[in-house]
This record gives sequence, structure tokens and C-alpha cells, in this order.
Amino acid sequence: MDRTVFLATSNAGKLAEIRALLGGLRGWRLEAFPEPRLLDLVEEHRDSFEGNATLKARIASAVLGGATVLADDSGLVVDALDGAPGVRSARWGGQPRDDARNRAALLDALAGVPEARRGARFVCVLAWIDPRGPHGPRPWVARGVLEGRIAVRERGSGGFGYDPLFELSDGRTLAELSRAEKNSLSHRARAAAALLVALGRHRPGRAELC
Repeated sequence: MDRTVFLATSNAGKLAEIRALLGGLRGWRLEAFPEPRLLDLVEEHRDSFEGNATLKARIASAVLGGATVLADDSGLVVDALDGAPGVRSARWGGQPRDDARNRAALLDALAGVPEARRGARFVCVLAWIDPRGPHGPRPWVARGVLEGRIAVRERGSGGFGYDPLFELSDGRTLAELSRAEKNSLSHRARAAAALLVALGRHRPGRAELC
């Protein structure tokens, strides 16, 4: 019988992507977190994506009585902003969290910055914790990175978050890709692939795909 891993996110877009990327994970059934609003109360105060993803996974697992949990922390790192918004990507435009306000704040911060200095990357870190497994509370941590740049205006209607502003080397934004295209190359896809490698080795640790 398949075991259950709960996906610790209240973001519907992330949930759909992770399910698509890990839906074929043998021996496991992926389920949404039973009380996603509780996750919004977790204070992501660490200064790294790895720290926040692991923190969220540990808290979510404890809330569910030691269940297996997969947590995600991801964000946008912009060169001209010295790495901001970084771990504050979801809250860049203020509270409550709002994708459109975040994108507007980013465009304002980059007003007048030439294309050559608009380099950026999306980073995703996935943390998997299986307290009842053979390795106990030690996490598997996987990181994926996607390089690109910030466009001067929004383009595309797909995706979520900063996707309409994140431009790839071919000139398209992530929001202009089909779901299948995005899931073949995104930072989250790369983190998921790295996680599958780590899980396949049957020992906790870190893996990365860039």
C-alpha cells in the first residue's frame, strides 16, 4: 500500500506543479495539507531558502503528528537588487500577500535599470521529512535554479507569482509557456528531479540541479 506524503503549501499554483512533477513517485500518494491556512501562520524567518523549507517541513510534520511532509520555499533573486526579493519574494509587495502587488513592486524597484543589469534567477528548495522512516527526522533537501532576467513589462497569462515578468533566454516569459513546457525546465522541476535522485539513494542529504 502506498504511503502518504503531505504537501505543505497553501499556494494552489505550487501544489499543482509539485503534484504534476512528483505524481509518479512510486510507493507514495501525494496529498494536499489538511489545514493549509495553518501554514500561513508559520513565520519563515530564516535567511535562506533551505532554512525556511526545512523549518516549514518540520513544523508541518509536527502539526500532523509526525507525518511525512514535503515543503517548498522558493523565490526570485535579482542581481540589481543585491539578491532581493529572495526569501521575502512572497511578501515583497506587503501584506496580505498578493502576486500582482509583488510584481508591481518589483517593476518599481527596477525602474530605469537597463536590460544588461536585469539578470535574475528563480530558486526552489524542496525539503522532505519522513520522521517514521529509517532515517528519522533527517531531511532530504533538493535545490533547483533557473536563470533568466526581469522583463520591463508583464507578458503572458499562465503560471503564477512573478512568472509574467521572468524572461528566459529565448525571449518568452514563464507565463507564456504551456504548463508542460514550464514543468520541463522550471526551478521547481529541477528541484523535484534532484529530490527524486536523493530519494533514490535512500539516504538524506542535499542535491542540486541548475
